[in-house]
Amino acid sequence: MSRAKPQHRQPTMIRGILLSLFLVLPLLSFFAGEAKTLDPYKVLGVDKNASQRDIQKAFHKLSLQYHPDKNKNKAAPEKFAEINNAYGILSDEEKRKNYDLYGDEKGNPGFDGGNFGNQDGYTYFTSGGPGSSYFTSNPGGWQTMGGQGNTKTFSFSFGGDRDSGGSPFGFDFGDIFSNFFGGGMNAGNRYGGFSSSGGQNSRFSSSGSLEDINSQFFNKQISGQGLTWLLLFYTPSAKGYHVLESIVEDVASSLHGALKAGRINCLSEQTLCKGLGVSSASKSARLFIYSYKSCEKGSLVEYSGEFDVRSLKSFCQDQLPRFSIRVDLDRFDFSSSTSNLPQVLLLSTKKDTPVMWRTISGLYCKRFVFYDAEVHDVSHRTLKRFGVDKLPAVVGRLANGEECVLRAGITIKDLKSGINELTALLESFEKKNKKATSNQAKKTSKTGSQGGNIPFLTSLSVDNICGSKTVVCIIGAFRSSKTKEKLEAILSAVSQKSLVRRQNLADNLGDSITYSLLDASKHSAFLYSFDRSGFKSFDMLLVAYKPRKGKFAVYTDEVTMEEAEKFVSSVLNGDIQFSKIQQKPVFR
Repeated sequence: MSRAKPQHRQPTMIRGILLSLFLVLPLLSFFAGEAKTLDPYKVLGVDKNASQRDIQKAFHKLSLQYHPDKNKNKAAPEKFAEINNAYGILSDEEKRKNYDLYGDEKGNPGFDGGNFGNQDGYTYFTSGGPGSSYFTSNPGGWQTMGGQGNTKTFSFSFGGDRDSGGSPFGFDFGDIFSNFFGGGMNAGNRYGGFSSSGGQNSRFSSSGSLEDINSQFFNKQISGQGLTWLLLFYTPSAKGYHVLESIVEDVASSLHGALKAGRINCLSEQTLCKGLGVSSASKSARLFIYSYKSCEKGSLVEYSGEFDVRSLKSFCQDQLPRFSIRVDLDRFDFSSSTSNLPQVLLLSTKKDTPVMWRTISGLYCKRFVFYDAEVHDVSHRTLKRFGVDKLPAVVGRLANGEECVLRAGITIKDLKSGINELTALLESFEKKNKKATSNQAKKTSKTGSQGGNIPFLTSLSVDNICGSKTVVCIIGAFRSSKTKEKLEAILSAVSQKSLVRRQNLADNLGDSITYSLLDASKHSAFLYSFDRSGFKSFDMLLVAYKPRKGKFAVYTDEVTMEEAEKFVSSVLNGDIQFSKIQQKPVFR
């Protein structure tokens, strides 16, 4: 026959345990002593709802202030160590979570992070993190009750196996002591899984703004791609890593779009570091920028300046590509090179080549020829003749000589969006250039001539094609796409032939005879300079213009290959009469 249990046993046991617990807590504080973790939020001066960005900024500011190399105060090294330790906790998601819940980044329930007391018949543990966590006499066992944001509520039952002689908490005080001092017995794993799972290097992967780079990533995403990279080389034990990481992230953020940032662990990527000439045995983290001095290949340049955002940002901007040619707009003309590369000119009010244009020139240096010029007045004669009425603007020249305005009055909200917009412009213009080049090749094939692209006469090309250095300029004027194609094919063929000419004229002319096309429907004012009628009644004609003498001759009959050859030959041999021009030809 079993004996009934005394009814007063449970309250008596609970009171005894609570009394023992309150007697033990002061001893825990005494033994913990200096081992107690300083509040990382207070060390960094941020509140407990601070974002990772706020934490990084605070760490960056304090680490610079107390770095032993700069701060000679005797207390600086200790303070610097506290700052690094605090950042090591709060920058790691798992450690920060453990600290908020238990007051210990390792997940040990040491009660350092909150208050232990009894209210309204419940026993509570309130964490130092956002919201509160508590122990309660809810009989449901250890469980997560949820909460808002990072707040989580845990509870466990007082109703352990009372007949087993074990603690009603489900663990004994030996486990508490082993958790505090890192003893065995799988401390922190049996009851709630309190141990940190981040590992030694977990804090290095907590930030999302730096790419973790290995050999494969470097070869595919960085090497020879045209984009500038800011690279942090480190080992897990490297000095100053956190300081540099924070600075690099700030600079990468401020130049987002113009460069990217990454980090290379030389302990795990020894082959990559060695291949790049960076020693994996370095005791300090090092900063390099992978930039382009030539279009073909990038190279590493080490940063040796002050470790602050302003200095590093200035260094990065200096290292950005400089493949755009800065020109004087009063003297500028697109190159008449026979290259199939399209040419682009940026018109802006900047005294130096803008960062986004330098970035674009690095990405497309093999596909475009870049120019840029400073201009403040849209009434500038070159802009006015070209048709640009708003700044900034981009104008371009196709490989066939045709020039056009890509975009005027460009507006952007930030560096990244500006680069994206310019990228879209260039991609579209490149497609147009490929189409024009393809069409030109087809026409050349039909006429049987090799090469001989005929440039378009515009406000920007007139001085180069029909300027004072040119003896005779042969101009094919058209007013429809059909006559344009016909004239282009004819002049392309004629320009390849060695036509008969008198010896004295040949000596004077040399190679200074040029061929060009003029869109008479758009630039009729140019033809008015030769004749008051502007030859309006003709859909296609040939003009021989002598810029030095201010004279011209015109052929207005049906233009065929044979007639065009005769006209040019007559011009070269002096067998045709020239008339005085009305005024110097101009574009309006």
